[in-house]
Amino acid sequence: MFFNINILSLMLGFFFANILSTVPAQTGDWNIISGAIIVTFNEILSRFIYLKCRTKLSIIFLDLINSIKIGIIYGLFVDAFKLGS
Repeated sequence: MFFNINILSLMLGFFFANILSTVPAQTGDWNIISGAIIVTFNEILSRFIYLKCRTKLSIIFLDLINSIKIGIIYGLFVDAFKLGS
């Protein structure tokens, strides 16, 4: 069951990446700012995810957040490859 939730979290992150890469880019001048916000948000999440002190409940929650984060990064890479081709 936990594997299915992780897969759904990855797909949710992939969906968020599509939203994050298309909506701010409509104006054309928000690309750098939105990229900086996404990178900063991912780094802050990584800091909380990889701390040493974690409880059992927080492990499950942080693993789901980490799966969403990985999905966002994967989605942005896929969009970059689509733009490069």
